[in-house]
Amino acid sequence: MTSQATDRVTDAAERLREGSQIVDLKDFSRADLRRLLKEAFNEPGFRGDQLFQWLYVHRAEAFDDMTNLSKSLRAKLQDKARISPLEFKDTHESPDGTTKLTFGCDGGGVVETVYIPAEGRNTLCISSQVGCALGCTFCYTAKMGLTRHLKTAEIVDQVVQARRLMTERNGHIGNIVFMGMGEPLHNVDNVINAIHVLLDEDGLNFSRRKITVSTSGMVPAIRRLGEETDVQLAISLNATTDKTRSEIMPINDRWGLDELMEALREFPLDNRERITFEYVLLKDVNDTLDDAQRIIDLTRDIPSKINLIPFNPHPRTPFKTPSEERMAAFTKYLSDRNVSVYRRRTRGQEEMAACGQLGKPGEKEPPHVRRKLAKFRDDQAANA
Repeated sequence: MTSQATDRVTDAAERLREGSQIVDLKDFSRADLRRLLKEAFNEPGFRGDQLFQWLYVHRAEAFDDMTNLSKSLRAKLQDKARISPLEFKDTHESPDGTTKLTFGCDGGGVVETVYIPAEGRNTLCISSQVGCALGCTFCYTAKMGLTRHLKTAEIVDQVVQARRLMTERNGHIGNIVFMGMGEPLHNVDNVINAIHVLLDEDGLNFSRRKITVSTSGMVPAIRRLGEETDVQLAISLNATTDKTRSEIMPINDRWGLDELMEALREFPLDNRERITFEYVLLKDVNDTLDDAQRIIDLTRDIPSKINLIPFNPHPRTPFKTPSEERMAAFTKYLSDRNVSVYRRRTRGQEEMAACGQLGKPGEKEPPHVRRKLAKFRDDQAANA
């Protein structure tokens, strides 16, 4: 356990003793809960294990349901703690079964989570922030700007509530992807804490091979993710030169392709594990066969697979989806050269639940997004 986690538990225990602030129990791992109950209420460690199981195995929504905890402990927790930070609001189901779940959180923000059914493989796409600060010009969520990071409890509770809402009707959720609203590694502390809860075999019990964290390329946090977890990594690449990538992904101005690829070469992988490179195909921006060759060059010495994503249109965007013929040629070029490549099927577009479509931006984009979009439009006009 890191000193940072230790300080967090100690601070929470003090708040519980004093009753100065409500503590959200889903902010803590099982080991944290053992310490928390010991330091706050002098309870034995196994009470933390029991509490953890009530939260995630039994999915209890009230302390009174936790019948193997003493009445006195339940009363203390009722006064000083809570277990359900997100308020379920609505579902929006597409004809293909993809379902967007919306939740209200503290301060009035809305979190969107997407359930994606498939034969033998149901996936939940979860969010890590309300909005996003990174300003990728093709992404609808970026037009919101960043309202705030989600807390650990708010990340975990998306999974808990989705299991309650969707599993009985649609089957087991076995895969988690951090590909919803926000940049997960911009909120790396809470994302890593949430991963520990998701993996715990006495809790949500996901396999590490079934959890994927996607990032646009926050290099220091990539290194930390590899050191502190053993889940799968996906990189939102989307361009093959620094010039184009900086035009559509401002993070590339901070960590360019050379630095990003070096971090990925150092990322710890077990045998047969691969990094996924996500590549949103944008018409006349990154969809040439020269781009396809540069993908090969960039990833040549990195165990990897390429996930091609047709651009999903949304309001107020200058970008377009390439023709089917152009996308097929791009895919074939990679496949013919023995690259592991697959096309992501668009799901949930009718309910704005597809990749890059989440969130509710205001009438104007944040200034940094407007500047990038204006430059892109000017460059397109000059090259027309």
